[in-house]
Amino acid sequence: MNDDDVEYDAHGMHVVHDGPRQAPPMVLIHGSGASGASWSPLVPALAAHHHVIRVDLPGCGQSPPTASYDVPVQAGRVAALLDDAGLRRVSVAGHSSGGYVATALAEQRPDLVGSLTLISTGPSVHAFLPQPLILRVMLAPPFGPFLWPRRSDAMIRKGISATLARPVDIPDDVVADLRDITYRAFRTLLRRNLAYLTERNVPGRLTTLDVPVLVIFGAADPRWEPSSAHQYDAVPNARLEMLPGIGHMPLWEAPETTGRLLLGFAATGADAPSAIPSKD
Repeated sequence: MNDDDVEYDAHGMHVVHDGPRQAPPMVLIHGSGASGASWSPLVPALAAHHHVIRVDLPGCGQSPPTASYDVPVQAGRVAALLDDAGLRRVSVAGHSSGGYVATALAEQRPDLVGSLTLISTGPSVHAFLPQPLILRVMLAPPFGPFLWPRRSDAMIRKGISATLARPVDIPDDVVADLRDITYRAFRTLLRRNLAYLTERNVPGRLTTLDVPVLVIFGAADPRWEPSSAHQYDAVPNARLEMLPGIGHMPLWEAPETTGRLLLGFAATGADAPSAIPSKD
């Protein structure tokens, strides 16, 4: 990647481009507190066929904080990025709460979204599972505000590992980006994501949209009740892919399968045949 592949857009978001600019565009939106770096294991395969655009949402990664972390506001920033680039009918993928931003983008600007992929995106507030102790301690008062700025890389890796179902090598740049986000920004992000989900669940929102949807869910996700993924079955244009033995991070736990699903769906939309998980 050369210097021309990294930029700050007109709205202050850090943006990374991979693959040829003339290829079909694909936007990748990370989850809470993460960054575009979380997609790194998939980028080589995706960039062979697409102009891949990874954003750091405001307050995350290398993007500066913002006055509002409301999901629709974040979606508006992504829409402005696509408008500035003159892009339409883009393949959009969101991981975890990034799926809420992707859904809000399709709600606001259906002209921008050609297909929508949600990876480990909890469908409703009732699907949320009790979180591991280390995450509760780091995120909630009274210990959270004290521990957050004192987190070591080892503590961050332990917190991430609590969301996985199999051991993986956690990228160093992901750890660095998580270390840089402030406690206040992270807590605000979580509250605004919850507000979006409480207002209306994701399957309910998707049923009002005329866009092909692919849902990828780990069958051993410790953050969301895996069976809740079947709530997406109510969405007429949606296809669900459950990944056996995979937790909350299919991007790392099953990158080959996840990449193959993304590429197949982007190429043929909702009519793409199901891919069979293998080799990951």
